[in-house]
Amino acid sequence: MRFTTFLLALQGVAFAYSSQALEPKALSRASGTFTNPVLYEDFADNDVFLGPDNKFYFSASNMHYSPGAPILRSSDLVNWEFVGHSVPSLSWSTKYNMTGGETAYRAGTWASTMRYRKSNGLWYWIGCIDFWNSYVYTAPDAAGPWTQRASLNGNCYYDCGLHIDDDDTMYVVHGNTQISMSQLAPDGFSEVKSQQIFVTPPGVSGLEGNRLYKRNGTYYVLDDAPSDGATYIWKASSPWGPWTSKLLQKGVTSPVPGGGVPDQGSLIQTPTGDWYFMSFTWAYPSGRMPILAPITWGSNDFPILSSINGTWGTTYPSPLPIISTPSWTGTENFHGFSLSPQWEWNHNPDTTKFALGNNSLVLSTATITSDLYKARNTLTHRIHGPLPVGTIALDYTSMLDGDRAGLAAFRDHSSYIGIHFLNNTYILSFVNGMAQNSSDWSTLSTGTTLATVDVSDKRKLWLRVSLDARASGSKEAKYFWSADGVGFKQLGGAATLNTDWQYFMGYRFGIFNFATKGLGGQCEGY
Repeated sequence: MRFTTFLLALQGVAFAYSSQALEPKALSRASGTFTNPVLYEDFADNDVFLGPDNKFYFSASNMHYSPGAPILRSSDLVNWEFVGHSVPSLSWSTKYNMTGGETAYRAGTWASTMRYRKSNGLWYWIGCIDFWNSYVYTAPDAAGPWTQRASLNGNCYYDCGLHIDDDDTMYVVHGNTQISMSQLAPDGFSEVKSQQIFVTPPGVSGLEGNRLYKRNGTYYVLDDAPSDGATYIWKASSPWGPWTSKLLQKGVTSPVPGGGVPDQGSLIQTPTGDWYFMSFTWAYPSGRMPILAPITWGSNDFPILSSINGTWGTTYPSPLPIISTPSWTGTENFHGFSLSPQWEWNHNPDTTKFALGNNSLVLSTATITSDLYKARNTLTHRIHGPLPVGTIALDYTSMLDGDRAGLAAFRDHSSYIGIHFLNNTYILSFVNGMAQNSSDWSTLSTGTTLATVDVSDKRKLWLRVSLDARASGSKEAKYFWSADGVGFKQLGGAATLNTDWQYFMGYRFGIFNFATKGLGGQCEGY
């Protein structure tokens, strides 16, 4: 399959692609304010901190997608750009390769932590994988290269937060319901001490989402009780306690229409000494999107959230002078010989089955299956904005009998538009109803073909999906196709987008090519 362009157009205007499209918040930023969400994309479980260059770094979850643990960077806490990933490959188990019938949906990197260590100039990432072992990765630069350095066997640092103290001692707070503190060895690659520091108070649902900070000689643990829609802050004069707590927020209304109560996040100090709380709001189908609000400190040295009558503000004054970053929308021409960090594979790819170069991406079939959820080398891209649109140009000249290739709205309930090549006939198909079981992520349905067009007289098409991804919107995907990239026709009706939380991740664009009969076919996108 040949893809020479990928057009990502969004922002609530007509679905036609425009490189001049502006994010809804752009106009308010010019007047010294920002609008939540600060990034209309799925970046959950944030761990945000000020780096050595006085820029902010944001480590997020991406579960079973590969590479893992995405990293963002910002100069102003509002405009963000992609830097890379802390986990180059999900190498912990063969199930992350989707071989032998195994998959790792909703596993992988979740609620992890990242910090820069001044004493040795290394960046550290720590996360628990598969609820069993925690892994340590380091890099000389946030952009990499990242290397796995240690496995803390039998220690799951659940929802962990790393703090490097004034004397260079490394501490990790972690746990669910029962919260523990671990002290790491001088190199950060093993544990020398661990003890429980507090438990969930009576009447509060289980605590998680732990982060660790130090301010004016006092240690703070930030965590949350998601079932209660509450965030707590704990303080102590020592990492080992005793700890006292205070409610930071409970039941605060989301600034995103239809979004859930803000959940989990980070306390962040700016170079000017101001403090902010970066949380996220559950707003499916888009996902869990980062939202920002200032905090102040009370006379009791506990933080106070700047909400407005119990509502997280839609707009606040900008934390710092606004510094623009590259647009999150536009055209991907697949320049060079490596994918930009905005792209992530569904599980680890078979690297022998794709190629970049000559301004195109070539996907060879890597799996014989009729199930998109078990097809290797599905390339994904987060949707962006309330009304995202994705378009691919597809050359299907080299497909083999039984191959299927196209563009999906990809999640645990999926749909797609794609070419089915069978018996020397190229059929453009709209397929809906693919679904997974949220208890074990087995496939419930491989979908039903609801509309078709015979396109055997062509070898190149533009395929497009337009989504209403607003939590308060219609929550549907519509598919279109074009023979010239200009005039588009809709194929079939609308596919309903799922808003259940169990998958955790939001919808993505998925570019796929898989075989149902035998390997060897390929498509090229450009």
